[in-house]
Amino acid sequence: MIIGRIFSKLHPDEPDRSLNESCMALSQSLQQKLLQKLSPQQIQLMKLLQVPTANLETRIKEELEENPALELDEVKHDEATEEIKDEFSENGEEEIDEMDGSAEEYENIDVSEYIQDGDDEVADYKLRDDNYPEEDEGRQVPFKSESSFYEFLKNQLGLLKLDDTERVIAEQIVGSIDEDGYLRRETSAIVDDLAFRQNITAAEEEVEALIKRIQQFDPPGVAARDLQECLLIQLRRQKDEGKPVDIAIRAIDRYFDEFTKKHYEKIQRGLDLTDEQLKDVMQQIIRLNPKPGGNVGEINKAESYVVPDFFIINNGGKLELTLNSRNAPELRISEGYRDMLRDYDRGSKKDKRQKEAVLFIKQKIDAAKWFIDAIKQRQHTLLSTMSAIMEHQYNFFLTGDETELKPMILKDIAEKTGLDISTVSRVANSKFVQTEFGTYRLKFFFSESLSTDSGEEVSTREVKKILSDLIESEDKKRPLSDERLTELLQEKGYNIARRTVAKYREQLNIPVARLRKEL
Repeated sequence: MIIGRIFSKLHPDEPDRSLNESCMALSQSLQQKLLQKLSPQQIQLMKLLQVPTANLETRIKEELEENPALELDEVKHDEATEEIKDEFSENGEEEIDEMDGSAEEYENIDVSEYIQDGDDEVADYKLRDDNYPEEDEGRQVPFKSESSFYEFLKNQLGLLKLDDTERVIAEQIVGSIDEDGYLRRETSAIVDDLAFRQNITAAEEEVEALIKRIQQFDPPGVAARDLQECLLIQLRRQKDEGKPVDIAIRAIDRYFDEFTKKHYEKIQRGLDLTDEQLKDVMQQIIRLNPKPGGNVGEINKAESYVVPDFFIINNGGKLELTLNSRNAPELRISEGYRDMLRDYDRGSKKDKRQKEAVLFIKQKIDAAKWFIDAIKQRQHTLLSTMSAIMEHQYNFFLTGDETELKPMILKDIAEKTGLDISTVSRVANSKFVQTEFGTYRLKFFFSESLSTDSGEEVSTREVKKILSDLIESEDKKRPLSDERLTELLQEKGYNIARRTVAKYREQLNIPVARLRKEL
């Protein structure tokens, strides 16, 4: 009745309504929100899923250091592992009990599930099974020891006659050179660095003089401030060797902008060159190295190698998928920790300190069990996702022909595997597969679709491949424009607009026709 009176006061012009009608009006304004909250274990599992094989070993070592109840299993078991349950299923999740230290917990400690017979079979985890290739443990890949680019330049400083102050300035300059060989820091900034970091007061003229001396180091072109200066340094070095490069020096010095934009006609008219002379000058210039530091001593040679997460082998026309188990050692629950629980269970006197120790041990064992299951579930998710990708792109993995790639999006794989789209995305991120035709990032196989004249859906990857082939086979003296490329693709049956061709060309890092022109 109170609600009815309030409603009447708010709406004096309307007739009185019953209490039920008023309640219905009020209930209609209510909103329901469904919120999903992930447990800390689920969050950790998703992070573990994103870790590539190359970094998995480090992650496992961190867990071994943090949890003494987890250890490497040195003994290889032959028993098959238990069935892996579906990802994030409610039945398959085991929450790690958080102990708050209450008196009730100390009085009601049950360790029977941790020490029962046959526990080894449950707790131990054998990571390697039939899905993994046999490893050659004795195989060692030697790497050539190389000095860094900085060390290469610093060693050349010993050839210069420098006093102590000049040597510090020279080392500061060398340390400011990028890995590609360019000195992109301003001279004034280097002077400031010397004042604040080295407590050395130096004039810009003194720094510039040392930069000129360092520019004579190998490789030619090092310590240049921009591309123009880099090319001029290399050309002047060739002039000292007695090569006729005067015209090339003038071309770069006076017509650098025209050179970068490939306006060869303007260079030819400005320098009064014949067609043959222009061709010789351009050949002289394009032989120069635009990144003098690019091929000299890499800081970490091993970082340039990709560790594949999967292997696909063509066995007599049948594809076989295996996981890379190199960085996934066998894990198990520490036997010493289970022995401590057995001793506690057999003991008669159980004081508070013993109970606190048992609670700690239970927490660590639960955490170890969860991590083992998480590793198991990670490998299962990777295998099921890659199996779905291989099935979808079966023809490509058989032939290696990019035109055989089918349109495929994350949703397609999610529907086949029963996983969430976000999970498939995490698997595809930073993962690689090694095939007979090379090593590919998983993201490579995902592409949108494009319709042909016949109504058939083809992968945009296929269109990009045909576009790349057209540009590769074009007459370099008369490169194909985007309009002409559009016409050629339409003649092949691909319904595509000019702006789409331009977008695909840019994605392939191919410049416009004018910049592809050659003499």
